[in-house]
Amino acid sequence: MVKKLVKGNIALCEGALAAGLDAYFGYPITPQNEVPAYMSNKMVTLGKVFVQAESELAAANMVLGACATGKRAMTSSSSPGISLKQEAISYMAGMEIPSIIVNVQRGGPGLGNIAGSQADYFQAVKGGGHGDYHLIVFAPNCAQEMYEVTYEAFDIAEKYKNPVMILSDGIVGQMMEPVDFNKEQKTSFSKKDWCLDGCKDREPRSIKSLLMGDGALEQHNLDLQKKYEVIKANEVKAELYQVEDAEIIIVAYGISSRISKNAIKSARTKGIKAGMIRPITLWPFPTEIIKKYSKPPVKFLTVELSLGQMIEDVRLAVNGVSSVDFLGKAGGGIVSDKDVLNKIMELKK
Repeated sequence: MVKKLVKGNIALCEGALAAGLDAYFGYPITPQNEVPAYMSNKMVTLGKVFVQAESELAAANMVLGACATGKRAMTSSSSPGISLKQEAISYMAGMEIPSIIVNVQRGGPGLGNIAGSQADYFQAVKGGGHGDYHLIVFAPNCAQEMYEVTYEAFDIAEKYKNPVMILSDGIVGQMMEPVDFNKEQKTSFSKKDWCLDGCKDREPRSIKSLLMGDGALEQHNLDLQKKYEVIKANEVKAELYQVEDAEIIIVAYGISSRISKNAIKSARTKGIKAGMIRPITLWPFPTEIIKKYSKPPVKFLTVELSLGQMIEDVRLAVNGVSSVDFLGKAGGGIVSDKDVLNKIMELKK
């Protein structure tokens, strides 16, 4: 196994390549520019497809087309660029096309700035485009997870015929850490009996999201909901950190969880029993895990680089059994471990 010092964005690329990526379609925007830059060299060297599209929307639709033929394809962008991809993302969810969309978040709304943020939570987990649909959403908190989550995401997408979003942020994407490239190169894949790969010696297939027959779209939506229930039952991932005896439980993801873990260690040295539930999947959300630890006198604290988005799902999970407080910053601002520790001490009092 080879361990290298790389940025999170590069670790993500290597995870995709190890997973058997056939095609990458992108468009430049900070702070994810390392992804298309790295892929422009790697994909060509490997004899695979790289296209810098004329726009974000074009890149997303190219992914739709490539994945419809059964290929493994990916696009990446940052917050405003992901907004432009939403039409195609909704189409892919409706057409049940497995695909990978990466969002290395930056400050918003609008063009905002290029600092890391977590303000795209609603967009990612509530369906940023039109219609009733869900993306499977992973939230890695380090370069190692950027590699491992991306490697896994392609199999998950194909298992459920569903788009997967990797929701990172500018800090995790840009920071350099040692990464153990410990995954085997995937070269063989299960047969796809749904893809458009030519109909010689078989009946033609159709992939579409326009369903005009009486009741056809309603039935399709009901079938999608059944699939989403299976995903919720089987694909929830979360890290539990010192929660068994915790009187204050932080819920945080991505870079906020790294910051919060330092604060928890400091709180423990002061005799305050703090812990953390870190969602690795933001959808499906670890509702039942949070619910399990919701009991008086336990207090919850949601830490986000936003003005409060994931906190809504935490409150729904807690369902009034415990109090839920909030700490966050917007527009690319960063919460420090001292900020989190002070909040923990405030809640303890």
